[in-house]
Amino acid sequence: MAKKVVLAYSGGLDTSVAVHWMGKEWGVDVIAVAVDVGQGGDFDLLRSRALAAGAAEVVVVDCREQYADDFVAPALKANALYEGRYPLVSSLSRPIIVEHLVEAARRFGADGVAHGCTGKGNDQVRFEVSTRALAPDLEVLAPVRTWGFTREDSMAYAEEHGIPVNVTRASPYSIDENLWGKAIECGVLEDPWESPPEDVFTLTRPTATEPVELVVAFEAGVPVAVDGKGMGLAELVVHVGDIVGSYGWGRVDMVESRRVGIKSREVYECPGALALLMAHLDLEGLTLERDVFHEKARLEPRWAELVYDGMWHSPLKAALDAFINETQKYVTGEVRLRCEPGRCTVAGRRSDVGLYDYGLATYDAADSFHHSDAAGFVRLWSLGVQTWASRQK
Repeated sequence: MAKKVVLAYSGGLDTSVAVHWMGKEWGVDVIAVAVDVGQGGDFDLLRSRALAAGAAEVVVVDCREQYADDFVAPALKANALYEGRYPLVSSLSRPIIVEHLVEAARRFGADGVAHGCTGKGNDQVRFEVSTRALAPDLEVLAPVRTWGFTREDSMAYAEEHGIPVNVTRASPYSIDENLWGKAIECGVLEDPWESPPEDVFTLTRPTATEPVELVVAFEAGVPVAVDGKGMGLAELVVHVGDIVGSYGWGRVDMVESRRVGIKSREVYECPGALALLMAHLDLEGLTLERDVFHEKARLEPRWAELVYDGMWHSPLKAALDAFINETQKYVTGEVRLRCEPGRCTVAGRRSDVGLYDYGLATYDAADSFHHSDAAGFVRLWSLGVQTWASRQK
């Protein structure tokens, strides 16, 4: 058993209980590492909560820019949606958290890392696979898989040992948030028939009433400006999310297939992610050659599956990244998004390197397409089917 462990600390119920429980039951020194990936909150309060729970050290790392540039940007280029709907909110943040857990373990001389994931969830896979890829010598501890507490038990344990947490029996939701969106679980949401109560939503509360349009500029597949104002990706995602979310758009309510074989009801708020993914895909329709566009669309679900399944550091993902990056060279231009209550849609797109040719596409007098060429093309294209139909059908 490891003697000094670095814990991925969120400040929530399970990780706060884990700090105290590991020290008491396993006799280990716990270093709590909180990684800021845009989840917001009071990190001074988080620090005091970890210390009150018994942490020997607390480390807070601001990774918002790194997370946006090195993790969100690749997901955006890949149009990554697991099962066609989930924009990998939690999945993307786990490998960067592990990178900083390993760094802290080296710095503090720890011989193990720990997480607060259950045996039912996907995050245990993501934390442990990434740890073994980056630091196979470190032991991985999973106290939640060991102690067998229900969520009610964890709340009772926190109360008994004076561990300050922000979860109550009246509001039992489990929240995971970063700049790419927010995941909400537990409570009434565990019944897939029940509608999510409005109080679980914070990023998509409908307050705006008048329609608005915003122009998102992309360079090589990455958004770089909104309405002519240049921004870093982290700032831009939040900015677009604030606008789009104010129209009540950007929610996902789905029954999801977890890696461990369980069907799980998941509720997400991702206004910025969903709007930018929609804009990026639309710009690709203008700038990518047909076969490249179709082949990329075929590979995108596999990229999303790999990330969802914790394989960020796998050779297949690296190979797919190389292909995706090659496709993004000319995904440069602008997309106009229109927001109105309950909706966000693409209203227009343009690019200096777009493949749309007005002379070829129009049916008016400016038509430059050689219609006479079509007869021979269609005849040859259909020759195989025609031969089959005449001989075998």
